[in-house]
Amino acid sequence: MIPSFNKIKPSSCKSLAVIGLVFYSIYITFFSNHPCCRFSEFLLDRTQVWVHTPRPAGPDPPTPTTNVTHLVFGIAGSSKTWAKRRPYVDLWWRPNATRGHVWLERTPDEWPASSPPYKVNSDLRRFKKYDRHGHPATLRQVYMIKEAFDAVGEAGGAAAEEPRWLVMVDDDTVVFVENLVEVLNKYDHRGYFYLGGVSECVSQTATHSFELAFGGAGFAMSWPLARGFSRIADECLKRYPDLYGGDHVTMSCVSELGVAVTHHPGFHQFDLRGDISGYLSAHPKAPLLTFHHVDVLEPIFPSMDGLSSLRHLMSAAAADSSRLLQQFFCYHNNNTWSFSLSFGYSVHLYEKLIPPSVLRLPIQTFKPWRSWTKPFFMFNVREHSVVDDPCEAPHVFFFESVVREGGGGGVVSTYVRRGPRGLAACGNHSAEGVSRVRVFTPENRLEHVGRRRECCKVSIGSDMVAEIRVKSCGMYESLI
Repeated sequence: MIPSFNKIKPSSCKSLAVIGLVFYSIYITFFSNHPCCRFSEFLLDRTQVWVHTPRPAGPDPPTPTTNVTHLVFGIAGSSKTWAKRRPYVDLWWRPNATRGHVWLERTPDEWPASSPPYKVNSDLRRFKKYDRHGHPATLRQVYMIKEAFDAVGEAGGAAAEEPRWLVMVDDDTVVFVENLVEVLNKYDHRGYFYLGGVSECVSQTATHSFELAFGGAGFAMSWPLARGFSRIADECLKRYPDLYGGDHVTMSCVSELGVAVTHHPGFHQFDLRGDISGYLSAHPKAPLLTFHHVDVLEPIFPSMDGLSSLRHLMSAAAADSSRLLQQFFCYHNNNTWSFSLSFGYSVHLYEKLIPPSVLRLPIQTFKPWRSWTKPFFMFNVREHSVVDDPCEAPHVFFFESVVREGGGGGVVSTYVRRGPRGLAACGNHSAEGVSRVRVFTPENRLEHVGRRRECCKVSIGSDMVAEIRVKSCGMYESLI
């Protein structure tokens, strides 16, 4: 006989409910931890699913573009040399925009208001027994990274101005800030990055390391890496008492954090001697970021001293830093002439057609820093002997002036002849009569990553002024 549920009394239902709760309490107390009985955890997990706040739909909000306020500069200086080197820093430092300090070994007698603020390095005598480096500034150079980070503090100001990069340079280094900001913006500042460059000379790079960033050229640490470095600096300094130079110790400490250097073209140590015009006329296809050893090299423009030359270069940077020293190859087929333009610096005019693969190699007008054992350089060169061959030697024109026309008119720069070449013509069309080159470049900033070189057209006026008009290349357009 099937029982009728209509006959169950309400009091019986209450009794069943009470009995059920009693048994469930016994189960929770004695059996819930048994590996085969995880029902309570299952219930808990299901409860959490219901109370979990769902993630908003769509992609993460974009990270704001890196700007100059996200960079903190640590400038290695000296009270003894600051009066001489201050003008180099003043060329690129932007009061109320750039952040950071000049770091000195002692308090200076006076300090110009227009210069970056200064701080005095810590007393490092406690590390004296670990200092067998052979270079007197090694400890100070390495510890300065920690000090530059600590000077900002973990807070770092308003959220919009949180530091993203710590940039270390010397006081005889010129920084091209706008280009550096754009390059660093390509990297994720939330990751661990140690960016810089090597020496131009094989001997210098081999002596120190191929796996470090040369400090004179400057290097950038992402803020998380700089934070980690500051935490281990005291102990790390003790572990490398015999390494020569702060750059090697810095690299060793960075390696302890599991980070390797990322070499980026454009950081220039300039371990070269003499006339570097050949190099500057054939700069790598990358933005110019830094320029070291400015008080050792010969002036980069004729008839100017070193500081005036740098000011002159900075005037071109002010007009368009993205194209500064970028190389363009142009051809005048009627005369079989080749033009190699280094924007803001020089134009080389050749009396025969020379392909880009050759023109991009610098003419060796310079000497290596020390060694005279080949290979001298970390890049290929054209031997200086080409200047004696009328078909290989260029007519040289140097940057004279620049005007940014605005309103879509672009940038107009002018280059004037250095002097007579002093050689016979290569063929039937001598270029000796060309006295000036006028260059028209677009107003937009030049993109570098994954982009081709820009193309150009050449015309020769009746006044023998050459005009070069730079433009974007067509899809399949050849530079020649």
